[in-house]
Amino acid sequence: MNQLDALKAFTTVVADTGDFKQLGAFKPTDATTNPSLILKAVQRPDYAPLLQQTVERFRGRPLDEVVDRLLVRFGCEILAIIPGRVSTEVDARLSFDEDATVARGERIAALYRAEGIALERLLVKVASTWEGIQAAARLERQGIRTNLTLLFSFCQAVACGAADVQLISPFVGRIYDWYKKSAGAGWDEAANAGAADPGVRSVRQIYTYYKHQGIRTEVMGASFRNTGQITALAGCDLLTISPELLAALAASEAPLARALDPETARAQDVAPVQYDEAGFRYALNEDAMATEKLAEGIRAFAADAAKLDRLLEAAA
Repeated sequence: MNQLDALKAFTTVVADTGDFKQLGAFKPTDATTNPSLILKAVQRPDYAPLLQQTVERFRGRPLDEVVDRLLVRFGCEILAIIPGRVSTEVDARLSFDEDATVARGERIAALYRAEGIALERLLVKVASTWEGIQAAARLERQGIRTNLTLLFSFCQAVACGAADVQLISPFVGRIYDWYKKSAGAGWDEAANAGAADPGVRSVRQIYTYYKHQGIRTEVMGASFRNTGQITALAGCDLLTISPELLAALAASEAPLARALDPETARAQDVAPVQYDEAGFRYALNEDAMATEKLAEGIRAFAADAAKLDRLLEAAA
């Protein structure tokens, strides 16, 4: 048995891509997208017609609506291949606007419903800012399930659990990147691999807390740099993995053991934590890595959203 098949015995495998033509090879249950992945896809000759068709069909509509319709078009193509859910992201430029995030999430959900897609197959991705988490809570109360992304800290995870969101995406690789860069020449790769990887440790802490406290929110590790980070989280609720790393797992027959187990996590002695808005903002501020990576991630996704806007304007 290869590592990908072994992983599927413990964890729901999710493909992290806008390139839906690759999905059949790996047979993931769910799929995630983001502005950067969609931007990359529509610049390829085999996906460019989707952009042109969307522009022609909805010419004259507001640009932000055409963007959402393009995202939903990709999502529907993905859902035709996979059995589970697709994550579609709210514009990162709305990350600090609760009401606008709710409105955009409602529209994305409505567009999927208009295509005959049940809400159970959709996760609206929202940045894990304070405003994003409150917006997600409001969407959840409407039956619109959410995926809280750009999550780097324990305080973000605690707030998401309190908001009863469907799923969170802790970014393993970006946490690893920050600590490696911060350490510079003093970084010891071997000493920070596997279960000792700082990104892996972050997800394990969140997973243990959620299971011990009986929080229903699903934990989906994301943003991996190598297969070692993935195998160190075998047993996590879900893991979203790039096609390149899915292929590497499929090509390996090395043994794979379960690393995370809900019963073991529930047996841990973990005290409950609560944050109001002021406490959340202070805890996030105290975490330099999370503060920097959250801001960096929003800027990067916003920049790619702006590039996608320009492509659609040029196509019109």
